[in-house]
Amino acid sequence: MSDATAAEYEWLHQEFTDGAGDIWLCISFVQGLLPREVLRRIDVIPGTVGEFGVEAYAADGGTALIDYGWGTSVNAAPRLLSSGTTMATVVANIKSDDLSLLVDGGLITKLCLYAYSFRHGEVPEHLLRHLQELGLDRDDLTEDPIPSALAFASRATGVRFTRRHFAQDALTGASDHLQ
Repeated sequence: MSDATAAEYEWLHQEFTDGAGDIWLCISFVQGLLPREVLRRIDVIPGTVGEFGVEAYAADGGTALIDYGWGTSVNAAPRLLSSGTTMATVVANIKSDDLSLLVDGGLITKLCLYAYSFRHGEVPEHLLRHLQELGLDRDDLTEDPIPSALAFASRATGVRFTRRHFAQDALTGASDHLQ
């Protein structure tokens, strides 16, 4: 398990925030799988172009999958992406703000980033110590939880995604068929 901190993921939060404070981020950390396998699992053909798309980046411990559509690429196929492995997804946009953790196709926990009390899943308190350390264990609209949620996703999956990884070429492809 990684010991990632919120400060390590502030850059990613800022990368997907516009100058007005709006954020559009949908990212999954998929443990132990290479980018090509992640795309294969959701039937995305590398190099294709469409209205919506995904980028799969090689990261330490697995793959970071960024959705550039409505976030439906990872939401349409979470069981496919997490089959035989662990996957954590952070979504923060005008439609949603949540964190989910799946292990081998099963939803372990899902929580609203601003309303921890509304969590659900097979083991909603899974990795509670990490949620507490990162400040995600409370209902709070005063602090921005996104960097902490990204750190939790890293801790839960063991996938570490850095600026160095983001600066490298990603496998990209159209995800229109998942919309």
